[in-house]
Amino acid sequence: MNPSETLAPPVLPSPPGWWPPAPGWWLLLLVTLLAGYGCWCWRRSRAAPAVVTADTEDPLRRAALEELARLELPDPAAPASQWLQQLNALLKRLCRTRYPQDHPHTLSGRSWLAFLDSRCPAAGLSRWMILVDGAYRAECRLDARTLEGIRSAVEIWIRRHA
Repeated sequence: MNPSETLAPPVLPSPPGWWPPAPGWWLLLLVTLLAGYGCWCWRRSRAAPAVVTADTEDPLRRAALEELARLELPDPAAPASQWLQQLNALLKRLCRTRYPQDHPHTLSGRSWLAFLDSRCPAAGLSRWMILVDGAYRAECRLDARTLEGIRSAVEIWIRRHA
């Protein structure tokens, strides 16, 4: 008898399957996922920010805008001093809440208007000196154009202040 006949048939290695992948493939999968996530984050940060209106953005602004809308413009023939006091009080409350470290409630006159303009130059409240002086005048009568100008400047300040 031939010794090769007593041997068992050779065991050939099975062809490699697709599962489980070698450790290198796991590393490649991890790098691919991280690169994809990084690209997604980068594109998202580069995209234009969503337009958010002041009404939906901040409840404090929304409340201030609602209070401003409730303040009725005085009649041009009537004194406007009480209306100006209410506007000033609204702005002071808003600033005291928003900027407590600056102590805005202690400011008055030109320094108060300069503080408001430093927070929102677009409103241009410093040109409305009547806003702080008119509250102390007995007969402060303003025409309709001035009243609307002051109201719109205050509204712009509330919507855009930092």
